[in-house]
Amino acid sequence: MSILTHHFADVGDVGDVGDVTLHYVTAGEGDPVILIHGFPQTWYSWIDVIPLLVAQGYRCVVPDLRGLGDSTRPPSGYDKLTLAGDLRTLMVEHLGLERFAAVGHDWGGAVAFALAAHHPEHVTSLSVLDVAIPGDGQAHLGQGGKRWHHTFLQTPDLPEALIVGREEVFVRWFYENYGHHQRVIAESAVQEYLRTYTTPGAMRTGFALYRNIGQDIADNQDLTPLTIPVLGVGGGTSWGRGEEVATSLRRMARDVTGVVLEDCGHWIPDEKPAELASLLTHFLARSREAAPASMPSGALE
Repeated sequence: MSILTHHFADVGDVGDVGDVTLHYVTAGEGDPVILIHGFPQTWYSWIDVIPLLVAQGYRCVVPDLRGLGDSTRPPSGYDKLTLAGDLRTLMVEHLGLERFAAVGHDWGGAVAFALAAHHPEHVTSLSVLDVAIPGDGQAHLGQGGKRWHHTFLQTPDLPEALIVGREEVFVRWFYENYGHHQRVIAESAVQEYLRTYTTPGAMRTGFALYRNIGQDIADNQDLTPLTIPVLGVGGGTSWGRGEEVATSLRRMARDVTGVVLEDCGHWIPDEKPAELASLLTHFLARSREAAPASMPSGALE
């Protein structure tokens, strides 16, 4: 296992409520890659992927998003454009990494897209795991009600009233039902997620990811298509999004490679870490070779 180092960085302020402080983990040396988690997980969702990427010569930067994990929980700023801005500040201003690859799972994929689309001078390639992109013009993020929680969590106040104090019941249902079998997420990982999701404000900030979907759609409409290499990976079983991931991305980018992982549900980094790391290392190597010397590969034409 590669050595993981934990850090904290102040990345901005939200007026009267003080600074936004992100917790993040680093490991390895080489080309930088930011790995972005979704809900209801934290940086820890990448625990099995990090050493595999480090072994292939990558430097992994793995943050907890604003409001989640061990990052601070301000009352606002949960649209994906603002979250992407936090990560740009972390990578560029704090760590001095001007160019890096972005990889995101679940809502982390939507944040990674916002990072690539709105800060193209910094992102060399984009990999999105098992999520559709808000604002692509056609995708229904809740899959017509199949992902029932999308609508439920956008309801003001009611989810907090029903779930706070019962967080374990709520999150375990997703861990046990959205994979290709009930135990794809290790109990040690479940306990780590519960450590942070049972703290004050964590469910509120997680729900805010859903309550900002309207803003996310507005922010992503009418964008110039991405020109950097893009990888879209979907899980192949009932709770994976399958080909929907690449289909959504093709509405937003010009160079999209689509992959569907069979015997895999939604929790791709947990269910198929070796297969995912292999896909990423091949994709990142190809993207690096294809990047023109005269123009940043994330720049829009």
